[in-house]
Amino acid sequence: MPAETHVEGVPIGRDEVLELIRDRLADILENIEPSEIGEGDSFADDLDADSLALIELVEALEEELSERSAGFRIEDDDLEDLKTVRDAVDYVVSRLG
Repeated sequence: MPAETHVEGVPIGRDEVLELIRDRLADILENIEPSEIGEGDSFADDLDADSLALIELVEALEEELSERSAGFRIEDDDLEDLKTVRDAVDYVVSRLG
């Protein structure tokens, strides 16, 4: 693959994906620290993240991960299945496969 569309590197692990999601969520939500975000937390019920916050999270993840995996994308149809932080981590890890 051409260098501009694929970045070689160490594969990203589950723990790193979790940290990335926590960091981006904390940036977006502003009133919470990454360490306060648990894997079992519901975006809506526990973190009070609205649909706009989730769209911002998806955009941040796509931007960050497209540097590691060419063309990384979270499909719009899959968004409704991502209810918790764990759902998002599992989804990203499976997509990076």
